[in-house]
Amino acid sequence: MTQNVPSPIPSLVPETAPFSEDQRAWLNGFFAGLIALDGSGVTPLPGDQAAALMSGAASAKNAEDDDGGAPWHDQTLPLAERMKLADDKPLRWKMMAAMAQQDCGQCGYDCKNYSGAIISGKEERLNLCVPGGKETARMVKKLAEELKNAPAPAAAPASEPAAALAPLPQTAPGTSRDNPVTAKVLSRKLLNRQGSEKETWHVEFDLAECGLDYTVGDAFGLFPSNDPKLVEAVIKALGAPADFPIGGRTLRDYLTDSVSLSPAPDMLFQLFSYITGGDRRKKARALAAGDDPDGDAATLDVLAAIEKFPGIRPDPEAFIEALDPLQPRLYSISSSPKAKPGCVALTVDTVRYRIANRDRLGVCSTLLAERIEPGASLKVYVQKAHAFALPADPKVPVIMVGPGTGVAPFRAFLQERQAVKAPGRNWLFFGHQRSNCDFFYEDEFKAMKDCGHLTRLTLAWSRDAAEKIYVQDRMREVGRDLWSWLADGAHFYVCGDAKRMAKDVELALVDIVAQHGVRSADEAAVFVGELKKSGRYQQDVY
Repeated sequence: MTQNVPSPIPSLVPETAPFSEDQRAWLNGFFAGLIALDGSGVTPLPGDQAAALMSGAASAKNAEDDDGGAPWHDQTLPLAERMKLADDKPLRWKMMAAMAQQDCGQCGYDCKNYSGAIISGKEERLNLCVPGGKETARMVKKLAEELKNAPAPAAAPASEPAAALAPLPQTAPGTSRDNPVTAKVLSRKLLNRQGSEKETWHVEFDLAECGLDYTVGDAFGLFPSNDPKLVEAVIKALGAPADFPIGGRTLRDYLTDSVSLSPAPDMLFQLFSYITGGDRRKKARALAAGDDPDGDAATLDVLAAIEKFPGIRPDPEAFIEALDPLQPRLYSISSSPKAKPGCVALTVDTVRYRIANRDRLGVCSTLLAERIEPGASLKVYVQKAHAFALPADPKVPVIMVGPGTGVAPFRAFLQERQAVKAPGRNWLFFGHQRSNCDFFYEDEFKAMKDCGHLTRLTLAWSRDAAEKIYVQDRMREVGRDLWSWLADGAHFYVCGDAKRMAKDVELALVDIVAQHGVRSADEAAVFVGELKKSGRYQQDVY
């Protein structure tokens, strides 16, 4: 006697679709019930069951799409830990986990949408995640190879033409890295006083001619050029003529404004491995694979890489092709267009350090500090903020934590709220090394405090006394008042270092909520998590 066994539900959702197995099963059941495929043995599902299946799948999909369903979306987690958290997820989410998790916008997207663009085929550039560095670039390339080698989904019936990828939208001039405009440098002013160990500049650009507009919270993208001295040193080390022709330009041209000279990319070592032999070939291959045979891989910029393999003479065109493109740099905007129309201000730390008897320079920060004069022009664009903005209601209080150059967007926030006469209270936490030489915008902030616009100004100095005091320490000292502001609906903002400061500030806030909100540690962590989900806790970290 033959048993009447129901036919299995056919798979209608491609294996490559970004769903878990449970979600795919729900959707398969739902769609099978709707279309009742001829000859499949599938009967339509009752309406309430179909609705439940669709609702369950949609809810699960939305949860996974949301950052709260992506536990790897934490810039403080090492790449290996992020990839482990995404280990059982579809390739789409593994690709997101490989990103730096800063949502900084340097790639032109946020982390979720950059990874999605790569998976969909709309974005072919795999090295746009500047904060992720080599680690991210290697992992993205590995995942892209997996995507390339993955089995193709079943072909659609002949009557259903394959859907073409939508073309990338054209952006207005100056609103993306792919369509910059030119703006003039208006001025620059050193913010540190004598005795400081830092070098930080206030730099202003004229937007009147290029017609750019922005909103506080946005970032400003700049296309830098490499230090001419470094360019000449690379040309000399190569032993190639500076005017060697490459695609209608010269070797010097490419090295100046088209390729990155730090850090040395894997492709460069791969090129070296092709044109050398013996132990040097083994070493070049090891470096290309991400190994560190001599314990110096982290210090190798392009010049140091050439010097590590003396006498190597790659073809100049092959050499240029092995280098990464020179990426734009993003800076938090430190001004409000309502306070000074037609102008944008940046607060820029100059990066200088020394390795092996050679000075290394931040490519864009030193350009702004010393290699470009007021009146000169740069290619620029405005990068719209990803979930970093003032509350829509001007009556809502705001708490801003921004040590060092992290104060930049909060200067903009304060200018904006002052210009529109926002009645909401404002509380700024600022910190740096020394009060007498590192108090950025001191006169402005004190004037805002005196007139009542800046309700509270809390300062932390790490080098003024034997005991180092940081912004998170000051937060704990005034925890009761800070909790009171949160209880009144305040929005909480953090800007600055992602690896240490931002995490320390979050831990301090959890402690404050636990102590003064009378909650357990777990309940306090959930409370802070809810602040993030609701948009009341926002970060601009790097």
